[in-house]
This record gives sequence, C-alpha cells and structure tokens, in this order.
Amino acid sequence: MITDIHLQNFRSYKDNSFDISPGVNIIIGQNGSGKTNLLESIMMITKGSSYRAKDQHLITIGSTWSKIEAHTEDQTRELKITYNQENKPVKNFIINTYPSSRLKLEQIIPTVLFEPNHLQLLTGSPEARREYLDDILIQTKPGYKQLINKYKRVVTQRNNLLKNPPINIHSIFAWNVQLSEMGGKIYRDRQELVGIINKQITDIYRTISKNKETIELKYLSNFDVNNYETKLLKALEDFSQDQLRGHTLHGPHRDDIKVYINSSEFGTVASRGETRTTILALKLIEAKIIEDLIEKKPILLLDDVFGELDQQRRKLLTAKIKDYQSFITTTDADVVIGHFDKTAKIIITQ
Repeated sequence: MITDIHLQNFRSYKDNSFDISPGVNIIIGQNGSGKTNLLESIMMITKGSSYRAKDQHLITIGSTWSKIEAHTEDQTRELKITYNQENKPVKNFIINTYPSSRLKLEQIIPTVLFEPNHLQLLTGSPEARREYLDDILIQTKPGYKQLINKYKRVVTQRNNLLKNPPINIHSIFAWNVQLSEMGGKIYRDRQELVGIINKQITDIYRTISKNKETIELKYLSNFDVNNYETKLLKALEDFSQDQLRGHTLHGPHRDDIKVYINSSEFGTVASRGETRTTILALKLIEAKIIEDLIEKKPILLLDDVFGELDQQRRKLLTAKIKDYQSFITTTDADVVIGHFDKTAKIIITQ
C-alpha cells in the first residue's frame, strides 16, 4: 500500500505532496482541478504507464522533466521522465536505490481502474475488450507484457511491408512465422483467462442484481485451439487481401470477446442497468483474479464512477472495496462520503 506521494511538474501539479490512507481515499474537486491527474500519477508509480496519455503529455507544460516519488511500507519508489537528445521522453525508475528503465512484473504494484469510459466496454470497440483481458494478464502472467508488446511491433512491421510493394517473400514469411507462434500463446492465455472469469461472473452478477440471469463470456477468433499456429500461419501466407487493405487481417489483434446474458448476445437484449451490473461484476472479478493469482491485493482506482451508479450498485461497490486500498474521485462529495465511515481519507484538489 502507498503511504504518501510527491509530485513535481506532473500534469497540473507543480510541487505537491499527499498523505494517503491504507483504506479508502476520497479525492474531491471540481472538473479540471487535478483529481484524475492524481489517479494517473498513482498508476504511473505502481505500473509504469498511463491509461490515457503518452509520456510526454505527463510533463507540466513549460517544464523539461517530471518526477513522482512515493513510499510504501517497505519501498521508496521514484519515477523521473525527461527528454533525450532526440527530444523523446525517457522514463527512469528507482526502487529502493535500484535503477531501471521499466518495471519488471515483480516490481509492479497491481491496480484495477474503473472509469466512466469502461461503461462502454461491452458495446464499444473490440480493442477495449482485448485490453481488458491483456491488462489482467500483464499484471499476473510473467512474460506476457513482453509477449504482447513484441507481437504488436511485428504486426506493425508486417503492415509496413504490406504498404510498400513489391513485397519480399522471405521477409514477410519471417514475420508470418513470428506472428503465428506468438499469436498462439496470446490466444491460449486469453482463452484460459476467459474460462476463469466465467467460473465467477454469474455468481457475482446475481449478488449485485439480486436476479437470476446467467452471464457468459465467449472469446471469438477465426481459429480454434487445435493447431492454432498452423492455421494462422496458413491464413497469413495468403496476404493478397492484407495487401489490398494495407494491414494484417488475421491474428489475436483482430479477436473479440462477446458477452451473453441468458444465452442471448448482450448488446441486443441487455438494459442499461444490466450493462452497468455486468461491468461492475467484471471489475470486481478483475480485482479478485489479480489477488488470487499473485497473492497481492490490487489498488483500486475509481475515477468519477459513483455518480454513474444507482444506490444499490453504490452500496455493493462500497462493501467490496473496503478490503482494498482505494482512491475515489468525485465532484459531488455527498454522493460518496455517505457510503463510508469516518476512517476514509479526504483529499481536496484545487
């Protein structure tokens, strides 16, 4: 758990320090006062990346560097972002005096983010649903972050080749082989995670909704688990349509996750309340899976979501987050504070 955080030249914060409670922290302020910036700084110092911006946008306008320093019970954590000679942002971490350019899995403090855009998770783009799975896997499965990042780089390199004919057959074959091998690993890791989610989601959904619907996730791919790599490689070898479109049409970067309620596709039959209940269930499952797999409680970051939930769901969320260190932003203190006892820490941004 984080005990305090100090921000210098980070977004809207020039030089500010905050003491932090091990339980619930309620961040209150008007829009534009820096509430979400504070959440973002916590994600940067715990996970090493932002959920909404590139590194250069984290440095206060007019400054050449940004620094975050935080303490836990047994660590001093520091992140400094500067510009190199090519004017590109560079991150440097120091964990208990040990420097590194990126956080290893064992150095990550797991977090679960719930923000208003997540309410579009079930009806928005497939990319958001893939990222939901990948974010859990990055925090729980050794090597997955490197795997997914390398896969994305190879897709980009293959796409560049497709856009610049004539295509070198030997070069594209090399990319095809790499994509098929990495794609098979990503596919199986995601499928395994969907299976874990399906074991829990109906029970958690029913706890929240007090109804008896059955919820199921299905991972959709053009290929099944049997001989996945071989089938993907064969599809990649016929690149005429890829060349016509200018990008790679096959692989886990094109997959999707569909949600079903009582065996019907969610988007066609679910009400607004059912949608919000399912999103809330997925976020609670995310926290539980991370805790179970790595035996660490994640930090919960809740960005202005209490106002998006009705009274029943607020009450349920309140009961669930009391066991975690959590940060809740709000413009309306009355909506949030009444759900917590006097031990909640109030942080006011201006």
